[in-house]
Amino acid sequence: MRKAFKKAMLFSAAAAGAAIGGVHGLYRYIFRSPSGRQNDDYLLPGPFRSQGLRARSLALIDALNSHPFEKVGITSFDGLALSGRYYHTSDGAPVAILCHGYRGTPSRDFCGGADICFFLGCNVLLIEQRAHCSSGGHTITFGVNERRDVLSWCNWAAERFHAPILLAGISMGGAAVLMASELDLPDNVRGIVADCPYTSPRAIIRRECERKHFPAALLMPPIRLSARLFGGFSLSEPVNAVEAVRHARVPILLIHGEEDDYVPCDMSREIAAANPKLVEFHTFPGAWHGASYLVNTERYTRIMRAFCYRVLPELKPDDMTTAP
Repeated sequence: MRKAFKKAMLFSAAAAGAAIGGVHGLYRYIFRSPSGRQNDDYLLPGPFRSQGLRARSLALIDALNSHPFEKVGITSFDGLALSGRYYHTSDGAPVAILCHGYRGTPSRDFCGGADICFFLGCNVLLIEQRAHCSSGGHTITFGVNERRDVLSWCNWAAERFHAPILLAGISMGGAAVLMASELDLPDNVRGIVADCPYTSPRAIIRRECERKHFPAALLMPPIRLSARLFGGFSLSEPVNAVEAVRHARVPILLIHGEEDDYVPCDMSREIAAANPKLVEFHTFPGAWHGASYLVNTERYTRIMRAFCYRVLPELKPDDMTTAP
């Protein structure tokens, strides 16, 4: 009897250990920020290599990295040291705060977008998301905490510069700036731009499970548990770009590639439908995830400039057909 009980206990302990190990594996796969190659500006996603755009992407990255900047930093609401790169154009100019995507870098994700902001005469703040580059932390929360970091950066910029602010983000950064729109942003924030954002953390994780043919219904409970146990945050928190945009108070520009197989274009359609009076929505045929600028630079630039001139009247429009 004792032997049988001991075996049962050993089996239970082994099963529990395996379960915890599996949950930890999910955390590392989805939420843990890997060091090293993730922070390499030149580690281009597959489509950018296979579609013949590698040389142009690398040239844009090199050009952005050649600009002089000031390293700046703040402390997040939960005590992390967050870093950013501030590019000064002129005193009193509007400040564009740019938020990169999941396991991305500022230079890689905004090698084109920052160029548009420079051309417009904006000062530019490229933030390094928590758990990325030189910012602190190890856990990516898909916008749950990043949206509050966006608020902190906006407050920092408003206090330092006393100038209008344009918020912009791509992929996870796009979702984060949209989710931040329902927070108590400073009055300096005049507009928000989101390129290929997703609707919610849970929605995009479920979508990625389905895209990779994993059983989403079975995996979502342990994924939520992994976020809570090892990441210290809750995927059950009601963080949703659709609901945030529904209550937004500033104009929003949404851009999405129609061939995006990572974040479906329909997610932006759902976001846009939540507040059609404030949201301007454009899709780009033939563009995959985050590639709308590269696929049609002239149209992307024209749309961005028109929106910025509308929400930031301090800028002086010139020839609207000339790309930077």
